[in-house]
Amino acid sequence: MKALVLEKTRHLALRDMEQPLVLGLDDVKIAVETVGICGSDVHYYTHGRIGPYVVEKPMVLGHEASGVVVEVGANVGALKPGDRVCMEPGIANDKSRATRLGLYNLDPDVVFWATPPIHGCLTPYVVHPANLTFKLPDNVSFAEGAMIEPLAVGMQAVTKARVSPGDVALVIGAGPIGIMVALAALAGGCSTVIISDIQNPKLEIAGCYDGIVAVNSRERDLAGFIREFTGNWGVDVVFEASGHPSAFKGIFEFIRPGGTAVFVGMPVEPVQLDIVSAQSKEVRIETVFRYANVYDRALALIASGKVDLKPLITETYPFGESVQAFERAAEGRPRDIKLQIHLGKDAQ
Repeated sequence: MKALVLEKTRHLALRDMEQPLVLGLDDVKIAVETVGICGSDVHYYTHGRIGPYVVEKPMVLGHEASGVVVEVGANVGALKPGDRVCMEPGIANDKSRATRLGLYNLDPDVVFWATPPIHGCLTPYVVHPANLTFKLPDNVSFAEGAMIEPLAVGMQAVTKARVSPGDVALVIGAGPIGIMVALAALAGGCSTVIISDIQNPKLEIAGCYDGIVAVNSRERDLAGFIREFTGNWGVDVVFEASGHPSAFKGIFEFIRPGGTAVFVGMPVEPVQLDIVSAQSKEVRIETVFRYANVYDRALALIASGKVDLKPLITETYPFGESVQAFERAAEGRPRDIKLQIHLGKDAQ
């Protein structure tokens, strides 16, 4: 099959690649329709590694996907050929201690699409476990289905934050994940989400949503804004979603006594935290790595209309222009939130 292959750093090729597709008893075969380009895909393209995960041989990219079931294994009853679906991309060992604790995202043996050395889904067909394949409601498009994966990260962050109705939250970083976190926080009960960034085009997109207050932290003192907005109390939750090392400086200043800090973004280098400032407020600190047990709820939020992701889809490229799509994603244009690649019938 043709696939978008990362041959080495900064070298992509759309070419034929041997990918045996063995349909197990509990699996489904899926014709891939739409795949989103994630920041991790771009990072592998530009740097060849993320922390300990190093691309050492050609690897197919992509893990945010939707498609159509074309074949089912003998034990599969909940899905049938023709069903429109999205796929949760991480396959855990169901016998591991982490999985038994409900923490399958932390299973050391998890097999996750487009994480070296595992191939991703930017290819016409994939085989995937049926229990990680979710039927799309009729009112959810393939494009939206391919956005469930990043929304699940936002859902995980909000779940870890234990948001209460009426909370005020701050999200640092208005990239795709930051906006997903903000939308999930609103859906989870926050009355207002302040989102900060230094790029006005991204803030303009985020600020179009009711309940989100956008602040350019380069043009305005963020700490002063929060003091004014909350009456010198502080926000209930801070979500750090940029991963930029500078964002961690003074982060506990934004949080009310007894509030929560959730670290979502992944810095490329170690960062310094003022632990005493956290202790003096008894700030609860949570961290996020992917997600667990939230995929179906993320899908339900989109289907219900409580979360609208359509304004975040900047442009869709045909499969034949996948390399150009990644080159654009690597540019980091300020108005680009989510670029997607459409495979559809032309790629089959």
